[in-house]
Amino acid sequence: MYANKRYEKLKRFLDFSLSLILITVGMPFFILISLFIIIESPGSPVFCQKRIGRFGRSFTCYKFRTMRKNAPHNIPKKDFIFEKDYLTRVGRLLRKTSLDETLQLFNVLLGDMSLVGPRPVIKEELLLNKLRRKYNVYRLRPGITGLAQVCGREVISDNEKAELDRIYAENLCFASDFIILRYTVKRVIKCDRMKNGKEANLLRERDLGIYFK
Repeated sequence: MYANKRYEKLKRFLDFSLSLILITVGMPFFILISLFIIIESPGSPVFCQKRIGRFGRSFTCYKFRTMRKNAPHNIPKKDFIFEKDYLTRVGRLLRKTSLDETLQLFNVLLGDMSLVGPRPVIKEELLLNKLRRKYNVYRLRPGITGLAQVCGREVISDNEKAELDRIYAENLCFASDFIILRYTVKRVIKCDRMKNGKEANLLRERDLGIYFK
C-alpha cells in the first residue's frame, strides 16, 4: 500500500511553510556563501542541473556551485573519477557541511521537491531510474534528504538505494519523515559520513527498523 493521500496533502503544506521560513532566515547566509564562491572561482555561484522529478518529469535542480566552471556537467558522482581535481576549497567545505544542498529549498518552495523524499538523480543514472520506475517511486516528489541518504548515501549500491526508496514510498507518514529529518540534522551538525555498508545496515536495523518494516 502506497503513501497516505491525506498525509501527502499535509506534507506539501509543511514543505511550503518550512521552506519559506528557512529561506527567509537563511537569505543572509546564502548571499555570503555566494560571495565566497565567486571570489574563489568567478562565475555564477549557482549550479543548475536537470534531474528526474515527480512522475518522471525533469526539473531544474539548484545547488551552490562546488566545482570549477570547466568541470564535466552530467556525470553520476560514482563515475566521476577526477572529481576532487575540480573541487574548490569553498566547495569542499560546502559539501562537508551539506550547505551546497540548501538552495534546493527553492525547489521545495516551487513544488518540484520535498524536504524528505528519494533524492533526485540525473537521467544518466540508468539503473537507479529503471528500478525507481519499477517500484513506482516516482509517484512522490524527490527530497533534499531521504531514507537512502541517512542509511548509506555513497556507501550503498543503486539496488540498495532503490529498495530503500521503495520502502520509504510504501511507509510514507509523518513519523518516518520526522525521524529522517532528525538523523539528517544530526549527521550534518557532526559532519558525519558513513564509511561502509556495515554501518549503514546497523543504522537501518537498530534505529530505523521500527519505522520501516
